Amino acid sequence: MATAAAAAAAHNNLNAKLVLLGDMGAGKSSLVLRFVKGQFLEFQESTIGAAFFSQTVSVNNSTVKFEIWDTAGQERYHSLAPMYYRGAAAAIIVYDITNTDSFARAKKWVQELQKQGNPNMVMALAGNKADLEDKRKVTAEEAGVYAEENGLFFMETSAKTAININDIFYEIARRLPRTQPAQTPAGMVLVDRQAEGSRAASCCT
Repeated sequence: MATAAAAAAAHNNLNAKLVLLGDMGAGKSSLVLRFVKGQFLEFQESTIGAAFFSQTVSVNNSTVKFEIWDTAGQERYHSLAPMYYRGAAAAIIVYDITNTDSFARAKKWVQELQKQGNPNMVMALAGNKADLEDKRKVTAEEAGVYAEENGLFFMETSAKTAININDIFYEIARRLPRTQPAQTPAGMVLVDRQAEGSRAASCCT
């Protein structure tokens, strides 16, 4: 009986790798910092490569431990992105509602994930900086239609005021399939220097 209970408990506890993608300055790091630590920094330094966070949420009688990779938005780091989104259970594609270029860039990320990402990935589109309504360039209607047409769910968020920040992660947790394929512990393999040479040839083909 105890074994069955333990198995049921294990089934209700998920580890889910989640990646944030989007243009530099869209607010990815601020969004994660607000979710994980409840903080907002007015001046957030640009992420170099990627930053890792974890946070656990309870939803529908189960717990989901998010292993969150916050990727850098600069173009020079783009080639590293597949290392983080490969095998991810979920992705949040972030754009800035005051910047049409960042919305266009978000669409490119969606296309890339649709082609190369996990086919069962839960994808969310986050229109960040919703507190800057007077500077808005991308309407919620336009983004909502795009998300619906491409199988994403959409929320406008504000890391500054915390609008919908927790909600978007809880909605992802609700949508995750309850039978996860086996994943490596942190969602990616960190190899030692000796193994790196043999792995490099097949890593990014």
